[in-house]
Amino acid sequence: MRHNILFATAFATLVSTSAFAADLPGKGVTVQPVQSTITEETFQTLLVSRALEKLGYTVNKPSEVDYNVGYTSIASGDATFTAVNWQPLHDDMYAAAGGDKKFYREGVFVTGAAQGYLIDKKTAEQYKITNLAQLKDPKIAKIFDTNGDGKADMMGCSPGWGCEAVINHQNKAFDLEKTVDVSHGNYAAMMADTITRFKEGKPILYYTWTPYWVSDVMKPGKDVVWLQVPFSSLPGEQKDIDTKLPNGANYGFPVNTMHIVANKAWAEKNPAAAKLFAIMKVPLADINAQNAMMHEGKSSEADVQGHVDGWIKAHQQQFDGLGKRSAGRAEITHSSALKLRAIRRSNHTNAGWWRDAPYPAYTPYLNRTIHHSTNHSHS
Repeated sequence: MRHNILFATAFATLVSTSAFAADLPGKGVTVQPVQSTITEETFQTLLVSRALEKLGYTVNKPSEVDYNVGYTSIASGDATFTAVNWQPLHDDMYAAAGGDKKFYREGVFVTGAAQGYLIDKKTAEQYKITNLAQLKDPKIAKIFDTNGDGKADMMGCSPGWGCEAVINHQNKAFDLEKTVDVSHGNYAAMMADTITRFKEGKPILYYTWTPYWVSDVMKPGKDVVWLQVPFSSLPGEQKDIDTKLPNGANYGFPVNTMHIVANKAWAEKNPAAAKLFAIMKVPLADINAQNAMMHEGKSSEADVQGHVDGWIKAHQQQFDGLGKRSAGRAEITHSSALKLRAIRRSNHTNAGWWRDAPYPAYTPYLNRTIHHSTNHSHS
């Protein structure tokens, strides 16, 4: 089995066998997950839910709410956890809802999450467009005009998402307000229109992120290209972040990590679950692969549950092996953690179910970063 840290190993180290079922740490405790209305977030949320069920918790179906509502719900105790905390993208929402005083956030769940601005490759090459700042030129901006007002029309994101604040901030900071209009609305509907324009051979300008299926349909480097920005500029809690990569390229957003965030008081009362939240990891490529399957039509609730089943089954050997050695234990000891790291570093084969997963990158440097995150262990 491949060597990425597998949340199955976390279950196995934490969970007792059926003989010890009565002693499972989560017995009698109900958990309420929360996620955004992006259905592609369900996969990773359910992976965490399954892990908690193995610990004996009763886990409700995830509630789908706006990110701001999700954070305030967790802070108040109305919800238990989210598996889609983006750092630093969500830092303002996290801080506004109470920050570290209200939330438990330990470990890194997903690494190498990228985001930024893209245009179609044909237009980029024809007009030699490589930087968002070039849209200050009315002649360049007009290329992306979709409604006849002479200004570029950029597809943004859904209102209330962390990206909305960043995009609006950068449009002003880069002095683009006179030549670029940003549209925020239902992301899925806007993206459907953008893909239609792309298939018709028309210029497109849009924001997206990974992991998500969009970059499997319009592949960076082949169909579209990432645009750089003139300088680093982020709002609020992110204002001091330098988004320039080590190779000098600057795409306006730092490479994000994703975390499991839980209600702090609940986590303190449930140390086994808290430890699980801290050590669970899922490769970015696996999420991309599952999202692509959803886009291809396998997106029903039963389909997604099947994807979760398949992911766990693909790692069953490690799950069972560690489960036998750690039966009856409700905590991860230091020696157990060291064993997990040793297993991650010694395994070098891939689980076959996600082998064709798309993990797009916008520079050779980031390509190595994302490839590393999907094919190498992170302690």
